[in-house]
Formats: sequence, structure tokens, C-alpha cells
Amino acid sequence: MTLKRKAVVVHSGGMDSSLCLALAVKEHGAGQVLSLSFDYGQRHGNEVARAARIAAHMGVDHASLALHCLGEITENALTKNIPIKHAANSAPNTLVAGRNGLMARLAGIHAYGLGASQIYLGVMELEGANSGYRDCSRAYMDLIQAALRLDFAQPGFQIMTPLVSMTKLETMELGWQLGVLEYLLENTVTCYEGKPHEGCGQCPACKLRNEGVRSFVQRHPEVNFSWKTKV
Repeated sequence: MTLKRKAVVVHSGGMDSSLCLALAVKEHGAGQVLSLSFDYGQRHGNEVARAARIAAHMGVDHASLALHCLGEITENALTKNIPIKHAANSAPNTLVAGRNGLMARLAGIHAYGLGASQIYLGVMELEGANSGYRDCSRAYMDLIQAALRLDFAQPGFQIMTPLVSMTKLETMELGWQLGVLEYLLENTVTCYEGKPHEGCGQCPACKLRNEGVRSFVQRHPEVNFSWKTKV
């Protein structure tokens, strides 16, 4: 018999989705939450193993779904061995068209099967503003949420996006308040090249995250993690 849950967290193994996992655990308890990752052939595929490790640390069960077809039907630098580029006034070539919407739909279907009425995603609108990611806004997720409510005949089904209007600094503050920031700084992978800690420092994900880390360290010099002096 499938174990019922209250929430499913779309969990990449990065900082933002791991913060969502911590929030879901705080709200529902570890046993009522599922960490769900997607393996779509991403160049930073080690993030799935990181997600499993972080979930285990928080006492949460982890599952992974294969979506390798994304690499077959899209052209982007996350699923192809091509240089990462971000030209002015355009989205970076790391944009995987429709990825977040597809993952939200699949996570919602899985949640529905588990009896859960919520899914969590760590999307942030600043990703759209700074990096041109069109599927990171609350308005976008409202559209997906409306479709899921129709699919399930559940008008109360929710896509939770607790970080959506935050800055990276504010997410660091949230992690600090939750008591998980230092652990996540050591164990999450944000870099598109799959490099831990400060990452490559050049991809869009690293630039945004490291800017937030630098600002947080200035405010909280007492924070302790191994790569503190490298940002």
C-alpha cells in the first residue's frame, strides 16, 4: 500500500528547493513529506544524489523520476554539452523551455496519488528578472495550479512557492532562521557545472547565489561554512 503524504517537494538538491523542503518539514513533519527529484540528463546530474542525501538528513523519503526526453526535444546548455552563454537582453541558453511547468504537473499528479494537497517549488521571480527564466513567476504557477485543480477536481490543491518574491539574501536569512543554512551551504549544489560550494562562479545560478551569500556574510560574520572566504 502506498504511504500517504501531505506534501511533495520538487527537490533539485539546490539551496532554494532544499529550503522549501525544510519549510514543508516544519509545516507537516518529515514523515508527511516526500522529496521528489527529476533526472532529465542535466549536466549537473549530481544534484539528484545531493537531494537524496539532504532528504535523508532531514528524515524525509526521496524519490526520483526520469525525464530524459527533455534532452531529446529541447536545445539548451543544461542537457547538451555546449558552453553556457547568457547574451544581453535574452534568456541564457540554460533555459529548458517548459521545465518547471512539466515538473509541477508531474509532481502534482504524484501528490494526488499520495493523497497530498500541496506541492512545493523553490521558484523565485528574480530568476526571471535577472536570468530571463519565464517559468519562475507566481503568475505562471497560478496557471499550472488552476489546471491541476481541474485535473483532480480539487479546488483547494496548492502549488506552494514560499520563496517566489524573495531576494537571495532573504532566502539566506530564512535558512538561518530555520537553523539549516550552514548545512545547506555545505551540501547543496547550485552550480550548472555541478561544482559544490562556491561553484564555477560564472554561470547564472552561481552568480545570483554567491551574491546573496556575500551579502549574508557581511550581515552575519558569525556564520560558519568551509568556503566562506571564497565569496
